Amino acid sequence: MAARQTASACCTAPASRAFAASTTAPRRKACSWRPAAAEQQAGGAAAPARRRGLLQLLAGGMLAAGLPGGSRSVASAATGVDQAAAVLEAPNWPEEFPFKPEFFQRYDESSDAAFYETPRYVTHIDDGAIKALTQFYAESFPASGSKDAALLDICSSWISHYPDGYTAGRVAGLGMNEAELARNKQLTEYAVRDLNEDPSLPYEDNSFDMITNAVSVDYLAKPIEVFREMHRCLKPGGTAIMSFSNRCFPTKAIAMWTSTGDLDHIWIVGSYFHYSVPGGFTAPQAKDISPRPSLLGRKGDPMYVVFARKAA
Repeated sequence: MAARQTASACCTAPASRAFAASTTAPRRKACSWRPAAAEQQAGGAAAPARRRGLLQLLAGGMLAAGLPGGSRSVASAATGVDQAAAVLEAPNWPEEFPFKPEFFQRYDESSDAAFYETPRYVTHIDDGAIKALTQFYAESFPASGSKDAALLDICSSWISHYPDGYTAGRVAGLGMNEAELARNKQLTEYAVRDLNEDPSLPYEDNSFDMITNAVSVDYLAKPIEVFREMHRCLKPGGTAIMSFSNRCFPTKAIAMWTSTGDLDHIWIVGSYFHYSVPGGFTAPQAKDISPRPSLLGRKGDPMYVVFARKAA
């Protein structure tokens, strides 16, 4: 079993200073903090704090006007068995991209290359969440062994959470640390790139059937540019799958992410699909793939996917 990264499992860091100054209401913690292993053994794990939806503040009030109940957040407006899916069933997109540049700042704006220089052979979500994501991939990917299938894993690492034994004609990985990428046995090729410095993807147009991003969309400071590039590199009808939990390196996640909750994150990621290439993607969809609580009622990491196809 892979080691867990205990220091990276939180979305409760302070938002960027500019972002904090731009909001007018107090922020509650959006994601839970997983303490170091020693603290966990001592029973020091804090229960996740209840989050408050702030997208109406982030968008200058535009979102709230389109939601049932007026001032309610996207999260509270979504109802039904799968609240995650409901968020994008009637997203009420504003005419223009609603988020300001400062919402994509991070508390730590130092070099990402330096931050990721040391390899981390760890997993950032628990085993249940990994299993759920792997199962979703198994249900979504081209059949294993397809020689003409091509997949790209962006923000990749030493493990992609693809189904065990899965193969395709081409499985490319794009990430920050060469040593980690070299250890990923499912990749047929890899390249190193800091997408926050250069959001272009080093691949030809119409190259991939699938593009995946596991628990890293929250770090993208230039998401619209990256999603445009994903659209360019996907084959017509190809699918992009963004997955995320409530775990992150908090000082490197964008301010907007650390100040909002899980269902708001679904709306945010859906907006990247919607605004990056207008009409270029099918309407984004979401699904809550979180593992069910154990018989003892213990809940593991939540897990969500937001996905869309490149319009044919």
